[in-house]
Amino acid sequence: MHPSEYPHNARGDASEDLPLARSRGIQRATLIAIGTNATLTIGQVIIGLFANAFSLVADAAHTLSDLVTDLLVLLAGRHGADPADNDHPYGHGRIETITSLLLGAVLAAVGIGFLLSSGVRLQNMSNLPPVHPAALAMAILTLFAKEGLFRYTLAASRRLRAPMLEANAWHARSDAASSLVVAVGIGGSIAGYPFLEPLAAAVVGFLILHMGLKLGWKAIRELIDTGLPEEDVARLRLTIESTPGVIGLHELRTRRMADRVLCDAHVQVNPRITVSEGHRISDNVYFAVRARHPEVKDVLVHIDPEDDDVMQSVPAGPLPERATIEAEIGALIGPDGPHPRRTLVHYLGQRLEVDVFFTQDEAPASVDALKQRTTAWMAAHPQYRRISFFIQIAP
Repeated sequence: MHPSEYPHNARGDASEDLPLARSRGIQRATLIAIGTNATLTIGQVIIGLFANAFSLVADAAHTLSDLVTDLLVLLAGRHGADPADNDHPYGHGRIETITSLLLGAVLAAVGIGFLLSSGVRLQNMSNLPPVHPAALAMAILTLFAKEGLFRYTLAASRRLRAPMLEANAWHARSDAASSLVVAVGIGGSIAGYPFLEPLAAAVVGFLILHMGLKLGWKAIRELIDTGLPEEDVARLRLTIESTPGVIGLHELRTRRMADRVLCDAHVQVNPRITVSEGHRISDNVYFAVRARHPEVKDVLVHIDPEDDDVMQSVPAGPLPERATIEAEIGALIGPDGPHPRRTLVHYLGQRLEVDVFFTQDEAPASVDALKQRTTAWMAAHPQYRRISFFIQIAP
């Protein structure tokens, strides 16, 4: 059985301009992050060297790493919104996913670095150099700047539904955490409690490592086409099943691509409706899903005349194609009989049902004889469940 499929990925709706606006929003947020990180890096290096605060210089190196990741996000935000082409028929959204995975790996590496660094400092607290109070002021300024950047970028990521911006936001939070560690360490050194810096670094290291692994795992799940949560799938199912003309739904599949959700559905309809009506039902399913679930950007509707998941009867043999069926019907009618006006073939339950229509003027002269020939013929051809002849009143 080969029912028709109706892909709906070339609809002319107003949402086609959204990827460009989203890409510009991502680039704008990233450019602000680049400017902030560049300014902080220069300030941390100058003050760190002046105040003999090597931890501040190390934090400047951490901030410098943010510039690299910001450039990655800027590149992905620009190319991730590129339209679909022959090589990428679903677009370039996975560029964002790969970038999120890389940023998650960076966060995990930073967390491990904090853990290792805090262990070394705990073992060598007596070797920590004294620092100038100016370093504490710079660390606090960096802390507030990074926290503000985190909140701004996180809000932008949620508004634009950009996971890679979220990853970059948490990277900014990790840098804020490192600045907090530096501030606590410098303040502890000034107050006579040098152990506070490595202890705080260990706690923050665990938090950053956890966040990096979480973001990385989320990107990996998207790359292996993990479906939506069950509650989201249930809402999609309800929308499709409530569409007029739909009498069943099976093989509902979903997957993510950056901010987009792709959906495939096998929709069961009345097996004896016309092809055009089946196509109209598939259109209604498409627009209903798009209207009630804005995150779903592409819907592939597969029209089924019956439930593929239900075990059908054992086929009586290979089912013939239309040309063979029409030839067999013509043999039943006879060479002198009328030519049917219309023949409908139904492939249902791995059996055949055939409806043959004549006009009133062309109806066979001997209906009883045709019925007897058909009954005898069907007994020898069990793949036919039913052959019906109708007289069409209207032309």
